[in-house]
Amino acid sequence: MDFTLLKDLMDRLTAWRIPGNSVSVCLNGKEVFSYQSGFSDLENRIPMTPDRLFNIYSCSKVTTVTAALQLYERGLFLLDDPLYDFLPAYREMYVKDENGGLTKAKNPITLRHLFTHTSGLTYDMNTPAFNEAQAKNGGELPTVMAMSCPASDPLSFEPGTHWQYSMSHDVLAAVVEVISGKRFSDYVRDNIFLPLGMNDSFYHTSPRDDNRFAQQYMFVDSDETDLGKLQSAHVNACSGGRHVNYGIHRRDSFGPNFDSGGAGIITTVSDYSKLCAALACKGRGAAGEVILSPGTVDLLRTNQLPAHILPDLNWPQMRGYGYGLGVRTMIDKALGGTTGSLGEFGWGGAAGATVLCDAEMGLSLFYAHHMLNPQEAYYQPRLRNVLYACIGR
Repeated sequence: MDFTLLKDLMDRLTAWRIPGNSVSVCLNGKEVFSYQSGFSDLENRIPMTPDRLFNIYSCSKVTTVTAALQLYERGLFLLDDPLYDFLPAYREMYVKDENGGLTKAKNPITLRHLFTHTSGLTYDMNTPAFNEAQAKNGGELPTVMAMSCPASDPLSFEPGTHWQYSMSHDVLAAVVEVISGKRFSDYVRDNIFLPLGMNDSFYHTSPRDDNRFAQQYMFVDSDETDLGKLQSAHVNACSGGRHVNYGIHRRDSFGPNFDSGGAGIITTVSDYSKLCAALACKGRGAAGEVILSPGTVDLLRTNQLPAHILPDLNWPQMRGYGYGLGVRTMIDKALGGTTGSLGEFGWGGAAGATVLCDAEMGLSLFYAHHMLNPQEAYYQPRLRNVLYACIGR
């Protein structure tokens, strides 16, 4: 193995427009490469270091589905159980048609629909139900209360008929809380973080941790400063630009009693890499801890989307991938242009974190940068292809 190509890619990314980045590669549960490039704080020219904390946003989903599948292994639910068995507010759902009318859903949302983002839920957390609940509770909502709010809103489609990225995994976290009888973050701490020695992974930090965060940036080629507008903009074609600092904290929380299954984890690259390595080793951690059985990991990385739904997974970085139980999974090497394995799986986060696990090779990578328009279509396939080239050298 020779990781010169990966080091060079990391440096090219930070010379391009990524402020700073960090990576950890593991093979058979052992870290074989770690590297940081660029800056954790551009304004003060503070270099990126291994101990920097990142908001990994949707890479948190990998933990959420792992937690839920632990309960699945204990026989506490089946994938096709209706969601209303655990969150009764979802018993009667309505679907919005193309004219804005409402029709009662023919089928209930199931837990499989939550895992696979085929529930019909959206990612809109600024609805009357959310706003009313926040108004009644001083702006702060615990997990189960918050994730019961979407039941008041119409679905985008009949459950099971389309793939749509949504708050499904936040709702799944609430289900874990109901089934386990523990606060979601406590369940994850006791059953994933502590067994794997992930002592630098959290759902909530204290002010004393602030000096450990990498600053979050947005790359812009205009005078626009509105975060929502910038995140929806594509800036790949611009020749120059600047970075706007958006601070260190997430902006989508319902307070300290809400544990976001979809986007809640703060961690270091080396720490979250331990979970990635365990999943790449069929559920077994470096010291032999079993967080999932091999068969469950295989189910996790098996494509769940039928052929007529696969076109919904149309993000450029998802070419060649299907979608398993909460992760992308490689199903077409030619379309994906990959030299890796069929069944390679993982996910990405809104500020540039990326999980890659290959259970055929026992290979994993966790990468992070902190830019809120993360350029996934550019860096993710390159990162994957360079990784496999390095392993083969």
